Parts: sequence; structure tokens; C-alpha cells
Amino acid sequence: MAYPYVSDREVRVISTQFGDPEARTLAGAKQRGRYQGLKTALDMSPDAVVDIVKASGLRGRGGAGFPTGLKWSFMPKDYDKPHYLCCNADESEPGTFKDREIIRWDPHQLVEGCLIGAYAIRARHAYIYCRGEFFEATQVLARAVEEAYADGLIGDDVMGSGQKIDLTVHVGSGAYICGEETGLMNSLEGRRGEPRVKPPFPAAVGVFGMPTTVNNVETLCAVPHIVVNGSEWYRQWGSEKSPGTKLFCVSGHVRKPGNYELPLGFPLMDLIDDLCGGITNGNALKAVIPGGSSVPLLTAEECRSCALDYEGVSSCGSMLGCASVIVMDETTDIVKQVRRMAAFYAHESCGQCTPCREGSIWVTRTLERIEAGRGTEDDLDTLMELTAQMVGTTICVLSDSVAAPVQSSVLKFRDEYLALIRRGERVGTA
Repeated sequence: MAYPYVSDREVRVISTQFGDPEARTLAGAKQRGRYQGLKTALDMSPDAVVDIVKASGLRGRGGAGFPTGLKWSFMPKDYDKPHYLCCNADESEPGTFKDREIIRWDPHQLVEGCLIGAYAIRARHAYIYCRGEFFEATQVLARAVEEAYADGLIGDDVMGSGQKIDLTVHVGSGAYICGEETGLMNSLEGRRGEPRVKPPFPAAVGVFGMPTTVNNVETLCAVPHIVVNGSEWYRQWGSEKSPGTKLFCVSGHVRKPGNYELPLGFPLMDLIDDLCGGITNGNALKAVIPGGSSVPLLTAEECRSCALDYEGVSSCGSMLGCASVIVMDETTDIVKQVRRMAAFYAHESCGQCTPCREGSIWVTRTLERIEAGRGTEDDLDTLMELTAQMVGTTICVLSDSVAAPVQSSVLKFRDEYLALIRRGERVGTA
């Protein structure tokens, strides 16, 4: 079976080369159509490239879902100041493993996307900021960049067009907070990875104080295909507000975990029951986190009507985020898993904002006390009040990321908390 599981219900656009080591080389990449998008883009004006991406409806695949073409259009249209493109490859959200696989198997697709994006926003230099733990993937990417430089695809005269675009692979030090775009820029500058207050926004004052656009790996990899095939081609999949395909990282209690590229709007239960082979050991579904650990949990009942696009997941009470689908069966100890999430964010908080620095620690301690059977019913009210004060009160949304799973679990799985509080009994084991 192809890497690692393939279904005829998938629509593979950016994941076509997963599992193919030949695609890592420049020769293999060109044979598979890479850099045709760059050639096409260079024959267009930068504004025309922005327009085609805008018309495609491509939305940022890093979690926020902001329209990519619109984001590019915010950049100044002159060369009075240096412009920069930053590719966010600091994939640190628990449950997410799509960007790493793109880089491992198809690095030239990302290089091409960065070059097209840089050309469109009039940037002379692009940076790919890689998560520090991506040792193998970073080596693969660095080799691809070296090959592209040697072939004239990057540098002073890109493809003989007269355009100068440099590209640098920068490896971070493993801090989750550097996945936030302004924290990433601070780290890239050699400073402490702390988010910045906005405004000014990066398009006005970004990395090195210059106009900057930050895009996710998956976002940039979709761009060459849109440039070659057109915006209407891309819109054949997905919905009006959420067009195109999306990589879904499925983990947890399913028989076939992995990356699945699907049209946006795909039914969540079809993904779990059909593509992923259902729940392990024949157990019943209990809950799903649809967009990484920083979004609200969905109950099994809510999952039955959930369509996997930005609007569909939102209507069910959660967020699509980076589409990291974490599946939990009936054996799951919800309190334990939420405590683990809170502890992760408490550890990764940069400490800059008081509600996040103090709140994440106190939430974790309260959950630890409940998990140990020493909690009280008042602790549940405290958790809800405390997390309410953490939402929308900090520079970045890490504090909100603590609140989302805690609040949703207390509201939807209150009986499990009460069982631990009243009798010290666990409902699940996983």
C-alpha cells in the first residue's frame, strides 16, 4: 500500500510525492512538474500573481485561515525598503505533522512556493524558519536549497528573469511560541522569541523592521499549483468560503492514523470511519479535537454533523485550526488529557503576559489536584472563571489555547470531573 494509507476519496494536490524519495532531488522534482509554477509566475506581474491567488480563495493553512492573496496585497508595492517573506515551518502544535512530511518528501515544492510568494510581494529574500527538532527534514530541505541555487532557481537571476531572490533556511531552538508570527520574527532576528504587540502589523514593520509576510508551509505549497492551473481549477474542491484541499493529520484511537489530503468540507465521521478504518479495538468514539490541542473538544454527537471546513467546524463549536484531528475513544481519561494539554502550554508560555504566565500554571495545578482526587466542586467554577480571564487579554493567543480545551471539557464532560472530585474515581484509562 502507498504511503502510508491512500484512499480513492482523497484529492492529492500537494501530497502527491509523499513516500517517493526521488522527489527530493532537483532532477526528480523537475520530472514531477516542480518549478513550472515559478516559470509561469515570472512571466506575469507580481500583482497578477497576487490576483490569481486571491481569486482562488486560498486561506492560510497554519490555523487562522486568513485569505492568502489578501494578506499579500497588504505589502507595499515598491522597492523603497527591503521586503521579506517568512515561511513558518515551526510546526509545534500537538497533533500536527503535515508540514514536516511536506518538507521530508517534497522540499522543492516548498522552495518553489516560497520563490513565487517572494516574487508576488516583491521580496528579495525569503526565510524558511524550521522547528529545531526537525533534524532530518531540515537536512533534506537544505540540500534542496543548495541544488536550487546551483541551478539558478534561486539567487541573483532567478530562471534568467533578472529577478533577485535569496532563500535562507533558519533552524529555531524548539520553542512553541516561535510558531506565532511575530515571535518567529523576533527569533529570526536573534532576540528572545516573544510575540510583539500589534499594530504595527508585519506588512508595515516586520522582520528587521521591514515589510514582511509570514505564510505557513502548506499555504505556500498550494501556490504553484494555483498559478499553473488557475483559480477556478482550485475552487472545484471545497466550499465557496473554504475552497481547495487541506491536509488533515489524524492521530489517536484510529486504525489508520496519518496525513490525508481532502477537499475542505469533508465529513468528519467519514474521515474517521472510512479513511482511518474506524476506532481501534471496536470501541466507541468519545471525543475529537478537530484542529490541534488549542481548540475546543467536540463530543461524539457533535462529530456526527461536523463538516471539516472553517465554517463547518465553527458551527459545531470548535475551530478547524491546523486540522490536527485527535481522536479519543471511550477509554480516554478526559481530565488527564486536558491536564496534559494545559501543562504543555504552561511550559511553553514565554511569560511575557501575566494572564498567560500565571493563569496557565494555576490551571495546570488545579487540574492536577482534581486528577489526584483532591479537588472540590468549587474548582470547576474556578477553572471557568480563571480561563475566562485568559481569553483575549494577552499579546498572542497561547493563553486562549489553554482556555479552549479546559472550558469545553468542563462543560461537555463535567461528569468525569465530578466523578474524580466526589469519589476519586477515574472514568477512563488512556
